[in-house]
Amino acid sequence: MKTSELIKARRSIRTFDGKGVERDKLQNIIEYANKTDNPFDMPVRWKLLGTKADGVSSPVIVGTDTFIAGKLKRRPHAEEAFGYSFEKIVLYAQSLGIGTTWIAGTMNRSVFEKAVELDEDEFMPCVSPLGYPAEKMSVRETMMRAGVKADTRLDFSTLFFDGSFDKPLTPEKAGELRSALELVRLSPSAVNKQPWRIVVDNDAAHFYEKHSKGYTANGWDTQKIDIGIAMCHFICGLDELNRRADLIFDDPGIACPPDTEYIATYKIK
Repeated sequence: MKTSELIKARRSIRTFDGKGVERDKLQNIIEYANKTDNPFDMPVRWKLLGTKADGVSSPVIVGTDTFIAGKLKRRPHAEEAFGYSFEKIVLYAQSLGIGTTWIAGTMNRSVFEKAVELDEDEFMPCVSPLGYPAEKMSVRETMMRAGVKADTRLDFSTLFFDGSFDKPLTPEKAGELRSALELVRLSPSAVNKQPWRIVVDNDAAHFYEKHSKGYTANGWDTQKIDIGIAMCHFICGLDELNRRADLIFDDPGIACPPDTEYIATYKIK
């Protein structure tokens, strides 16, 4: 499957069939993870964890005892780097038929951090279970998905803009970038807040974060991880268009709405 098809097919899985993932597939996943890079050039160290071996668990996960976790140094843009890299791993797991979901809060964080041997200058933003989806979601999962409207996304013109924030970008005006931006629109995010905003200006796509209250804790910003996921989807879309882009950090000085922060720019070739 093309990456765009994986993105469109994937959903967060919290209810698994209890059979467990074969050892060779888990090995494939960790090997893929260890080769995964990101445009911020920040290495992430990955580890497979188990309930029996490491004591890790999550109260919202049923039917699997296997997780993957990553850690990296605390640096500017580390959250975006993590989100970008982890989403590549999530999509690779999807290609193997293995379900995942991003977990940041609904876990015993201290146990996971001990299991990954977290150093003082590192952080472990998120983890994900690994397993095969059950035929039927649990009642808890059904309620959680309904509560955040997990199957809906904001309109195209709410997320993307033409040159400035006072000019919404329509799908028709987006031209060939429409497909890449649509993959961004489908990105998963914490509580489905969809904090990414993109201003398209000729050959530049300026990424911004629309802040929501309550997503910054322990010195890092959960919604910046979501921006990293969106950036990953954007590049996946460009790849399918046979286009390339350089990541630069050069604030264009566009007037921003309240609580909106410039993150980075993709200069499209």
